[in-house]
Amino acid sequence: MSIPLRLMAFAALAIAVFQPLDSWALTVAPPGNRNAVQPAIPSGAVSRTRATNGSFQGKYAKIRDLIARDANLQRKISRAAARYGIAPIHIVGALVGEHTYNVDALDRIQTYVIKAASYLGSDLAFAYKGEKVLNFVQRPQFAPCAGLTDSYDLWSCREDIWDKQFRGKTVDGVAWPNDRFGRTFFQPFYAGQTFGLGQLNPLTALQVNDLVVRVSHRPSLNAGRAPEVYKAIMDPDSTLDYMAAVIRVSIDAYASIAGVDISGNPGLTSTLYNLGDVRARARALKQRGGLPEENYYGWLVNDKLSELAPLVR
Repeated sequence: MSIPLRLMAFAALAIAVFQPLDSWALTVAPPGNRNAVQPAIPSGAVSRTRATNGSFQGKYAKIRDLIARDANLQRKISRAAARYGIAPIHIVGALVGEHTYNVDALDRIQTYVIKAASYLGSDLAFAYKGEKVLNFVQRPQFAPCAGLTDSYDLWSCREDIWDKQFRGKTVDGVAWPNDRFGRTFFQPFYAGQTFGLGQLNPLTALQVNDLVVRVSHRPSLNAGRAPEVYKAIMDPDSTLDYMAAVIRVSIDAYASIAGVDISGNPGLTSTLYNLGDVRARARALKQRGGLPEENYYGWLVNDKLSELAPLVR
């Protein structure tokens, strides 16, 4: 069976297990790239790679080879994918995209384990100029979120209110930065920083917390205990579960909101892993119609599928 056919078969099974919608009512996004040539790579990715005297091809080869030579990592990827009802290539695609365009892969998985352990003894906190995020979201503007119990709904609501009522505005005498919620409160070292093998933002991990607790039975994360959140997304074992959960949410959002099944196209799931805001993007797709397209990051994954898919068969 060819790679696209295997992905489509896996997609049909995953929808039946995770998505209660009638799968026959969904429009299936076909495999492969919609764009004949790779969309433009952002200047930030170009400058980061140039600063290390590297190349995108070299970084791609490094993460591909890291996965290829580590049979234990391959097994962990496959097990995490199975828990969340996704094909393992979706996780591989996200790993390849992150380490090709955003950071260099470390040489050994054990290095990520050591870095993860170091966070537990730190005094890091999620805050902006001394105001902790859990205190910040007690402001009256966040009252509409108070009744939400699911972690994805709750943190997404808080993120929406930040965008509408605080971002780039002066509120209660404070001039708030014109930047994303996750970059403002959840990146104490520098804006734009992500962490670990999966290059996750702590806010993203908090959003999928309930899904990971329910499916993987991992300890619940709390924004008031930042070091534990950092360890969870730095440790290779746990970060794969959070990656799988993020991808699962993307697939379900596009199915339930836009009526499009993207589970057979790892370039699309990788694109959404890179961009985030999956529910808003699914709503926009529903409004304009048609099929989603991959960005530069997802384009690479689909283009290299014949090399990547065999790594996690």
